[in-house]
Amino acid sequence: MPPRDPLYLADITEAAGHVQDFLQDLDQHGFLASELVRSAVLQKLSVIGEAANRLTPELKAAHPEVPWRSIIGLRNIAVHAYFSIKWETIWETATQDVPALALQISSIQAQG
Repeated sequence: MPPRDPLYLADITEAAGHVQDFLQDLDQHGFLASELVRSAVLQKLSVIGEAANRLTPELKAAHPEVPWRSIIGLRNIAVHAYFSIKWETIWETATQDVPALALQISSIQAQG
């Protein structure tokens, strides 16, 4: 694995952990009602997307089970089309996809 990939994988793992921490005591209504939490979650999703974008093509090709394009695409929407964000979709991503992604990334990290 190229030297930079472990750093980006660690960034993804850390950001995913933060997302889970931010949402720990919230339901969807609480999430939607809190500008602070929505902003924090979206920022961490952007970090995840940026780190995924910077991973080497070889690593991404070796792990097609991870939806790299969707992850990077969400980051692009968050950064470039912020006002078109559907917060219900962000909630689903944060509560369903992020925990699954964290497990996938942990598995990649364990393979070293």
